[in-house]
Amino acid sequence: LTQTDQPALQGAHCHFEATLHDAFCPLRWRQIRYTRNTPLRKWKLCHPEKPPQAASPAKALARSAPLLQDLLLPLPPLTTTPLMDGDRVRARRRADEEAGERPLKVVFASPAEHFTDSAPIGNGSLGAMVWGGVASEKLQLNLDTLWSGVPGDYTDPKAPAALAAVRKLVDEGRFVDATNAASGLFGGLTEVYKPLGDMNLEFDISNQEYSSYKRELDLHTATTIITYNIGEVQYTREHFCSNPHQVIVTKISANKSEHVSLTLSLNSKLNHRVRVMNANEMIMDGTCPAQGHKLQENEANDATGIGFAAVLSLQMSGTAAKVAVLNDQSLRIDNADWVLLRVTAASSFNGPLVNPSDSKLDPESAALRAMNMSRNLTFDQLKAAHLKDYQGLFHRVSLRLSQAAAIEKINMKEVGEAIKTTAERVNGFRSDEDSSLVELLFQYGRYLLISCSRPGTQISNLQGIWNQDLVPGWDCAPHLNINLQMNYWPTLPCNLTECQEPLLDFIASLAVNGTKTAKVSSTAFNI
Repeated sequence: LTQTDQPALQGAHCHFEATLHDAFCPLRWRQIRYTRNTPLRKWKLCHPEKPPQAASPAKALARSAPLLQDLLLPLPPLTTTPLMDGDRVRARRRADEEAGERPLKVVFASPAEHFTDSAPIGNGSLGAMVWGGVASEKLQLNLDTLWSGVPGDYTDPKAPAALAAVRKLVDEGRFVDATNAASGLFGGLTEVYKPLGDMNLEFDISNQEYSSYKRELDLHTATTIITYNIGEVQYTREHFCSNPHQVIVTKISANKSEHVSLTLSLNSKLNHRVRVMNANEMIMDGTCPAQGHKLQENEANDATGIGFAAVLSLQMSGTAAKVAVLNDQSLRIDNADWVLLRVTAASSFNGPLVNPSDSKLDPESAALRAMNMSRNLTFDQLKAAHLKDYQGLFHRVSLRLSQAAAIEKINMKEVGEAIKTTAERVNGFRSDEDSSLVELLFQYGRYLLISCSRPGTQISNLQGIWNQDLVPGWDCAPHLNINLQMNYWPTLPCNLTECQEPLLDFIASLAVNGTKTAKVSSTAFNI
């Protein structure tokens, strides 16, 4: 198919799907996205061994008319046009129109027992792991700039001499000695990515049995939803992390009025304090350690590290609803129809070259400013802005490997509560080779990248932005041997160019200290 002059196509964002009937011969294709201000170019589909014969523009347009008609007009969403030798191309106008047909949910049948069982949400800088407990709920909170340590000159003037000694031992064939001598080239321990803290929700149902529990992460909406029944009351919790308003949003509701009661608190493993400002708000502030590997939980430090603050705001509804302050540390809510929680956070981090003690940034003021952006907005308004932002990225790409996803959707409707969890689908993949599970995994990778890397944020570290440990595995550092690269592999192939910006910013910042290291090591490496 070749078409070079069709102004009506300008501005179209199309999703192409090819099904090959000649199994011995792969398709070669090229797709160009058209914009309103860019002249049209060509979209071609051909066999490598069987290039199509040249055709006049008139004949090409005639052959492609049904396909173009489907792209341009609001007709039935799918038309099928034979092109050559049994190959068929199906064209749809927009990837996001198709997205609604694809069930993309990570499903759990029970609350999380471990950190890796919880569901991640994030907006690039602020993140949470949702555990989904019934008697108690925990949102483990993270902020991308919370690292131990301070800037400094970590070059080693002894490194050139150490490298010369290693080379000499290698030349002499003394490889064991050379390996031992290479320890002189090692730097000190890197600093550590720290957890922000936890938002804890304690409910009055610890001694009651519950049923119909379901916890799911919907990749189409970047929302985690927990539902369960206690007696005749169905409870629902909905969590998402908004990039436009830089806030974590949690709504707790029941299908009967005056049935939402809980105790709300914040805490952290870092040195911190919690202040209840009034019956609707509390603030937690603290400081990261100047040396990450030495800090124990809640150990006091010299306050020279990065400072942080988190603000938790409460809104509730119901004629019988009431709230009380408990011990200046927590809030008690009783008999509400629904409760809406908002969390914002900020730090004193002002770039990799600014010492935290010299930073002019006030974390508490920044967190309160972020809270004020959303304080007067309803849940529906916050969610609408969140969906517009997130789906503008996520719905750029859809993947269909077979009809399995459509079949899976039918099965979901038929079996209802008996739907398989994602863990069960993973365990059964060896026998059933569920293609829709591969689609889910592909889109889950895109979801994670969107959730942990946005323009203006820090790079995705070894665990994205999610971490519960004071000293996590490998420090959560962005290892340059392969891990960092793997985190960002999906950016360009999966149409998430904006999510790559933090990586480019990070590389540019490395050049500053890299220049210093090069000067020190110039004699050793003949620079």
